[in-house]
Amino acid sequence: MARQSMVPTDTPQEDERVVRLAESSRPEDLAGRIRDVHRQFGRVLQQRISELGLTLGTWYFLRALWEEDGLSQRELSQRIGTMEPTTVSALNAMERLGLVRRERDPHDKRRRRVYLTDHGRSLKGEALGLLGELDRQALQGFSGADVGQLHTLLDSVAENLKLPRGH
Repeated sequence: MARQSMVPTDTPQEDERVVRLAESSRPEDLAGRIRDVHRQFGRVLQQRISELGLTLGTWYFLRALWEEDGLSQRELSQRIGTMEPTTVSALNAMERLGLVRRERDPHDKRRRRVYLTDHGRSLKGEALGLLGELDRQALQGFSGADVGQLHTLLDSVAENLKLPRGH
């Protein structure tokens, strides 16, 4: 049975075009293109945030902590998708840079919570500004409708790839 596209199309002809395109494309085309764009974003972002003394590794942890300060090391690992030893190494480096501090959880002494320092918090505005500049560069020449459609398509791809619970 053919899978229904989550991408809205305007006409049956458009539906057929989307199906033909999907059937004619090699399976690795989409994944490869997304990977290439992700790598390019990473290279350019690394170059820009290095002005702030940050690396891509610290970037991901800071982003999570800017969204919710005081996460446990395990919660950070889960949000970022890293193994706990990798998280510990990154946090050690971030402590040396004065970006974070770790404290024992007052309710569970086995856990350590990670908090941004004033310095770690102070980088948020400038760092997110650099990300905004990168987004604007990447989307040059796109109309507002194009950007909206791109977001809709990427959301649909992500939704299509979600594994059922228990897998």
